[in-house]
Amino acid sequence: MHVVRLFACLMLASILLTSAHAADKVSPGGKKAVLNVPSQKLLVSTTEGKGLLPLYVTIRDRNADLGGVYPVVKRAVIIIHGSTRNAGGYKNVADWAIHDSGEKNWNTLLIAPEFLEEIDASVNQVPEEVLRWKHGAWQDGENAHNVPVSSFDALDAILERLSNHILLPNLQNVVLVGIAGGGLIVQHYAVAGRGGDALVHSGIHLRYVIVNPSSYLYFSSERPALDSTGDFNFAVPPRECSGDNNHWRYGIDDPPPYAANADFAALEQRYVHRDVVYLLGTEAIDPNEPSTDTSCAGEDEGPNRFFRGKAYFRYLELRHPELATEAASQQLWIVPGVGIDARKMLTSECGIAALFDAGVCATRILDPKP
Repeated sequence: MHVVRLFACLMLASILLTSAHAADKVSPGGKKAVLNVPSQKLLVSTTEGKGLLPLYVTIRDRNADLGGVYPVVKRAVIIIHGSTRNAGGYKNVADWAIHDSGEKNWNTLLIAPEFLEEIDASVNQVPEEVLRWKHGAWQDGENAHNVPVSSFDALDAILERLSNHILLPNLQNVVLVGIAGGGLIVQHYAVAGRGGDALVHSGIHLRYVIVNPSSYLYFSSERPALDSTGDFNFAVPPRECSGDNNHWRYGIDDPPPYAANADFAALEQRYVHRDVVYLLGTEAIDPNEPSTDTSCAGEDEGPNRFFRGKAYFRYLELRHPELATEAASQQLWIVPGVGIDARKMLTSECGIAALFDAGVCATRILDPKP
């Protein structure tokens, strides 16, 4: 009992320390940069170029090697950081969730990639071959600034490594989870990403967990509004936002090079049959929360993160009625009393059920209302 309490205290101290100092390096211009860059690097190679992706890899809170052989691993969790790019802090949060989920999940391989931005690379003086993006571009699946390799290519490379049965002979489940800004890239990757195909073909199940993003990728020009009964209604917004609300991040126009030739009608059909859990905090309702997208196109999706998530799921249900059934591949789960707090979201009953299939989420919503 004392050991468990000591572990909990140490984990909490680690999370608080990492969160407090995750972005306290500053450039000469005063912009914040991440504090630490992971020492482990994964080679991401495409026909257009190649670069190195920094990432943390652990098993049982101990450093591991993504190229190592681990017969003990049955589940892998890939956690994507938010806009602060604090991969170490998110790794700690996921470790806490593993601890809370039960002893069997200590055999989980945990991967936390670091999508550096230019300021991070400059302040930390990382080698030129390490991937870095212009501000926020990694969230959209865009190419890195230094080489034509995208953040989606990086996720492909991670999933390809996990599909290697020689390295991970007993791997059964992979969960790709993103929180806030990380939720945005996971949702877009779940639509356009190709890396999951190798896992499926090798008999490994892949789930996408999308936690409190600030916007979603719509497949048409309609956006949510409230009708006379107070329910969701979808129509083309009266304002045009200079066309931005149909452009990539919000819509399917002008996607990044990774998806430049995509058939989005086919991708939508594939997307709605993927295992996707939307995990929303009921208190993620502050329209002035600093990282909430307050652009015209962002606000066309709704006033806050909680509204936007429910509205998006309802939008999908209206286009694909099979999603409004108990057996649907996509599910909307809510965490009462929590906002965008990563630790509280992932260590909640629903967070642990989403990541580890441990227990159940009692607050699933089949028919979301505003």
